[in-house]
Amino acid sequence: MSEPSSLMPSLSLRDIRRSFPQPDGALEVLRGCESEIWPGELVAMVGMSGSGKSTLLQICGLLDNPTSGAIDIAGEPVARLGDRERTRLRRGTIGFIYQFHHLLPEFTALENVVLPQSVAGVKTGVAQDRARALLERVNLGHRLHHRPAKLSGGEKQRVAIARAIANRPKLLLADEPTGNLDPDTAAAVFDLFVELTREEGLSVLMATHNENLAGRMDRVLHLEAGVLIEKKAP
Repeated sequence: MSEPSSLMPSLSLRDIRRSFPQPDGALEVLRGCESEIWPGELVAMVGMSGSGKSTLLQICGLLDNPTSGAIDIAGEPVARLGDRERTRLRRGTIGFIYQFHHLLPEFTALENVVLPQSVAGVKTGVAQDRARALLERVNLGHRLHHRPAKLSGGEKQRVAIARAIANRPKLLLADEPTGNLDPDTAAAVFDLFVELTREEGLSVLMATHNENLAGRMDRVLHLEAGVLIEKKAP
């Protein structure tokens, strides 16, 4: 990993707690998570199923609110933001990749990567050029005009990766991005994922069950009993 390029973390978590009401009392999922992720850093988050990894990613992506605690995204405190400002921050600063690609089935691969740029106000020609370059970078230059139904699982996930970084986010959140793929395809997609995010200089927080893949990241965070425990990647 290169040295951090900024004194400002891309993501800062301070005492993040999340509980959910239950008939017999609150269910505490997150119990004081703290961490910082720096520009250009790739960080894995591992933990058992149900440990709260997806919950924490949702909070980091401003799709859910913590019960208590503070989050800064690229130096901006989130707590003081209204809905419109949170939407702006999600759209321009955060990218998302999920286990399932969530591509729009009626659009081609190219159109799926153009769409988030159009929503962000990028001119059509510029958006198309960016989408085409990204899809060529993930070896899909020959599949630009294919709809998702005509793509393999690995191809769909590569389109999803290109779409997630199309707006040049500072922070990329990935939830089991290769979890729905066979081992060989998962390894190939992960290789491209790492290469592309490093080329783009993104900060990445990736939840995964695969400790072999996690070990290829810069750092590994273990979510245990609702708390993040940092361990160096081997």
